[in-house]
Amino acid sequence: MTTMTDTSNAARFREFKMPDVGEGLTEAEILKWYVQPGDTVTDGQVVCEVETAKAAVELPIPFDGVVHELRFPEGTTVDVGQVIIAVDVAPGSGDAAPAAEPAPVAQPEPEPEAPKGRQPVLVGYGVAESSTKRRARKGAAASVPAAAAAIQGEMNGHGAVVPESRPLAKPPVRKLAKDLGIDLATVVPTGEGGIITREDVHAAAKPVPAQAPAPVAAAAAPAPETSAPAVVTTVGARETRIPVKGVRKAIAQAMVGSAFTAPHVTEFVTVDVTRTMKLVAELKEDKDMAGVRVNPLLIIAKALLVAIKRNPEVNAAWDEANQEIVQKHYVNLGIAAATPRGLIVPNIKDAHEQTLPQLAASLGELVSTAREGKTSPAAMAGGTVTITNVGVFGVDTGTPILNPGESAILAVGAIKLQPWVHKGKVKPRQVTTLALSFDHRLVDGELGSKVLADVAAILEQPKRLITWA
Repeated sequence: MTTMTDTSNAARFREFKMPDVGEGLTEAEILKWYVQPGDTVTDGQVVCEVETAKAAVELPIPFDGVVHELRFPEGTTVDVGQVIIAVDVAPGSGDAAPAAEPAPVAQPEPEPEAPKGRQPVLVGYGVAESSTKRRARKGAAASVPAAAAAIQGEMNGHGAVVPESRPLAKPPVRKLAKDLGIDLATVVPTGEGGIITREDVHAAAKPVPAQAPAPVAAAAAPAPETSAPAVVTTVGARETRIPVKGVRKAIAQAMVGSAFTAPHVTEFVTVDVTRTMKLVAELKEDKDMAGVRVNPLLIIAKALLVAIKRNPEVNAAWDEANQEIVQKHYVNLGIAAATPRGLIVPNIKDAHEQTLPQLAASLGELVSTAREGKTSPAAMAGGTVTITNVGVFGVDTGTPILNPGESAILAVGAIKLQPWVHKGKVKPRQVTTLALSFDHRLVDGELGSKVLADVAAILEQPKRLITWA
C-alpha cells in the first residue's frame, strides 16, 4: 500500500535518466562526474560527461536540488533510460534515506544481503546496484568500501560469485555467454537490478586465459593479482584485450553494416594537381583568405561540391523501408577525422551554399573541434557524401567504405612529385590518386565515373571552379 510518506518521498527526490543524446543511440559510457553526493546543482548545470557511440557529450541536469546519489561510477556503460543520478529537490525537509527505495527498477529479489557487496564494475570502483545497498547508503562514503572490497576480491582471484539462483540477462547476453562457454551463474552482474551485461560476460571470460600461462602450479594464487586489470586485460605478455565500446564500437557496427548492406563500387583516377598546388600557394597570400587555413583539401572539397552540382543524382540515399531513392537537394559534406577516440565523420551542413572562405573556415572549425573531442552528435548526423584524406599518412589511395546512409565517399591520396607527360614532355609534376566509392544501388557506373572525372578535371584545371560553378 502506498503511504503518505512514500508519496512525499517520491515528490521530493527526482531522478535523471540517461537521455538519448544522438539519433537512436541505445547506450553511453559515463566518462566523468562533475558532482558528488551532497553537492548543490541548478537547472542547466552540467553534471557529467558521457561518451556515446558518436562523441563525448556533457549532460546538464534539468532541475535544482542537492545530489543525493550517483547510480553509476565513471567508466560504466549505461543504457538510455536508466537512472544515473538522484537529486533531493527539497533538502532539509526530513530523513533522506527513504528516497533510495523507489530508485531501483525491476528488482526481482531484493531481500538477500550476500550479493550486495559483490557487485564489481568495469573500472575498479563504484556503487553497488542492488536496492539493499542503496537503502543502507546515505552518501558516497557508505558505498565506496563495499565496492572496493568487491573489486579487490575479483583482483585476488576469488572469481565470480553466484548472485542468485536464476541469473538475470537479456537473450543476446545469454547467447554471448553460451558462445564463450561461460556459465551465467558464475558471472557477477553490474547492470541495474542485478542484470548481467555483455561487459560482465567478457570480464568473466578474461580470468580463464589469464591463469593458463602460470609457470608453476604453486604460484597460481598470486598470479591473478597482476593479470586482471579493470579495462585492459593482458594475457601473459603476448596479448592485450581491449573492450570494444564507445566510438570504436560504433565504427565497427557502422562499417560492417555498410559493407554488407550497400554494394560498393570503387573507381580510381590519377591526376596532375600541379595547378591546384599553385592555386593553394596563391590563396595563402590572398587577403580575403586571411585568418583561415588554406590547403589542398579545401580545393578538393570545393571540386567535389561542383561535381555534385553537375551530377546531382549522386547525392541521394536509399530508403529500404519504403523502397525509394531519396534525392538530396543539399550537400552535408562529411570529413573523416582521426581522433584519440577513433574515427569520426562530422559534416559541414549545406556546404554547397558556402563560398571558398566560408568553406575554409568551416573545415578549420570542424577539424579543431574533432581533435579536441568536442564534436557533437548533431554535427555527425545527416551527412550526404564524405571525403577521407588518406594522403596525410603518405598513402597513395584506398577503397573507402561508405559512411552509412550516404551515397559516395572520395579518398584522396598523397600528393607526390612524379614524372608526368606534360605538353608532350616528361616533367616532374605534382600528382595524386583519387578513389571514389559509391553505392551501386543508387549510382550507376556511368554516373560515378562522371563525378570522379569532374573532380579530377577541376583539380587539373582549377579555373573550372569558376567556369563550371
